Amino acid sequence: MKSKLFIAVLVSSFLMTSCATIFTGSKDTIRFNSNPTGAKVYIDGLEVCTTPCSVKVKRSLSDKMAEIKLNGYQTRIITLDKKFNVVSILNLGGILGWAIDAATGSIMKYDRKGYDLTLEKDKSISSLLKNPSKIDINTQTETVNVYVTGGKQ
Repeated sequence: MKSKLFIAVLVSSFLMTSCATIFTGSKDTIRFNSNPTGAKVYIDGLEVCTTPCSVKVKRSLSDKMAEIKLNGYQTRIITLDKKFNVVSILNLGGILGWAIDAATGSIMKYDRKGYDLTLEKDKSISSLLKNPSKIDINTQTETVNVYVTGGKQ
């Protein structure tokens, strides 16, 4: 009788595990580097670090976007690469294990662990007007003169 109970408990616990979540966790550490350095990295709209940096990112079934911003440079938006986490196959027929791995995002894992980005100078007029060196307003002629320098923004 004890051996049947032991086998029943063993089989039940095996079928109820969430293998990918247990063995590989629900977050991956991703490194961000930019040229020039000092860019702010945003994930899900929240600032997470300043380059160069590493950050733990929660796994998800949906796509995650990272936004890299630095004043005077064009903003870069990238989709974090992901792939199927083969460890989740160990769930076999256990529907609960698959459900837990899906809920935690552990069915997938981030494929790339690092992103090296070169930022392009922002050459638009709006970026030049963010830091004018001088503004003259003439109320008689109803004109506005904005002076910008070609120096570092």
